[in-house]
Amino acid sequence: MPVYKSLSPVSMHVYATHEEWDGDEKPATQTPSVHQITMSEHTGTHVDALNHMDRKNVGESIDKMPLSMFYTEAICLDFSHKGLQELITTEELQQACETANLSIKSGDTVLIYTDHYRKHFNTENWPKGPGLTAEAARYLGELKIAAFGVETMSPGVPKISNTEVHKICGELGFTHYENMINLYKLVDRGRFQFIALPLKIRGGTGSPVRAVAVFDQEN
Repeated sequence: MPVYKSLSPVSMHVYATHEEWDGDEKPATQTPSVHQITMSEHTGTHVDALNHMDRKNVGESIDKMPLSMFYTEAICLDFSHKGLQELITTEELQQACETANLSIKSGDTVLIYTDHYRKHFNTENWPKGPGLTAEAARYLGELKIAAFGVETMSPGVPKISNTEVHKICGELGFTHYENMINLYKLVDRGRFQFIALPLKIRGGTGSPVRAVAVFDQEN
């Protein structure tokens, strides 16, 4: 699973078995009844809470963010032509919308398809994905979107725009998803319903999510 830099790796082991529960002292098999999982909030496909963005957003944890932010209409824009560490600008977002005959509405989730996951996951280029400029992030925030989502480990390009993009999200009160997959299945299909509910972690700075796109029968 994608894990950002120095964050804790995922660990999973059998915590209890059915044989233990049944009091079987010499079991021929070991069938798991409970697993124990250890990981950070920012593991795999996940959403950032506003308190993750900046110290100014202290107290705005994942459990205090409205569920309406994670259950929205959505669009997916095609940026699969973007190369390693290339920036996505405001003008390019506008052009992608025009090309797809789509518009960004207030409350939307905007998914950014770059095909970076399929091209580079588990390679030395995985940390070098494309990302938004700070200006593009502010543009999306000023459109009052709920969130945007990327296939990469960060919404901006690390050491270029990533810190600013995070802080702009916190400032303008919207969020983003990282490490998304299968976005290639969503391009050129118009608008859809997007659902990615986080765990209600008290004080949480983010949460893994199961992201789902729901299309009507016509799509």
